[in-house]
Amino acid sequence: MRFRNFMLVLFFSFAGILVLNNCVRKQKEKKVEEEVAIQTADTTEKQFNVLTPAEEKEGWQLLFNGKDLTGWKGYNLDTVPDNWSVEEGCLVCLGKGSDLRGDLITVDEFGDFDLKLEWKLSPGGNSGIFYRVVEDPRYKTPYVTGPEYQLIDQLGWKGEKLADWQTTGAAYAVYPPQNPKIKPALEWNTAEIVAKGAHVIHYLNGEKVVEYDLWSDDWKERVKNSKWQNHPEYGQAKKGHIGLQDHGSKIWFRNIKIKEL
Repeated sequence: MRFRNFMLVLFFSFAGILVLNNCVRKQKEKKVEEEVAIQTADTTEKQFNVLTPAEEKEGWQLLFNGKDLTGWKGYNLDTVPDNWSVEEGCLVCLGKGSDLRGDLITVDEFGDFDLKLEWKLSPGGNSGIFYRVVEDPRYKTPYVTGPEYQLIDQLGWKGEKLADWQTTGAAYAVYPPQNPKIKPALEWNTAEIVAKGAHVIHYLNGEKVVEYDLWSDDWKERVKNSKWQNHPEYGQAKKGHIGLQDHGSKIWFRNIKIKEL
């Protein structure tokens, strides 16, 4: 009887050890799987300036390859101004220029499009994204011809009080953004511009902030009462370059991609 009890104790002890070992093994496997998942997520997050197979199928194309400034040039220039560079996979405005020189534009032109990109500003920074820009030797900057999606560190702005049409996401000097939610300086934001014919929409961090129609009576009235009143060529082009502004501030761009509509 004692022997039988001893064998039972031994059996259950051995079974308990097997169960415990199995639990420990499963916990280790789960931990390894979680670590692999984290590493995979980290790797995915770091895949900047690339398109997914789905995006390629949908017709998206990169405007910045993350390595050099192929596909870009200075406004009214054949070369890239020295105030633009590539740093750690980002297209960087070094802030050595001003709003009267050194802006960057795409070599290619686009008419109807969906443009997406990520950007971050230095503290107190100011810049912009132009679209449907026309090169003209009479002008030193794209903003005389192409509308601008405003980028500015309004949270850390130290200058004069900004008008609503000067804040991030605005169609600069024409349409102010509605409820813009901007992240602080040195944090990444997203911008999207959808232009189809006369209809234009601005998105900031995934939220629509501006929607308007070029050449409408409302647009004409706003332009007439803006700084563009003496520039009849402003916003008239149906096709043009995409531009990035050097307004004397350092700014970073990445994941710049466009789909023609």
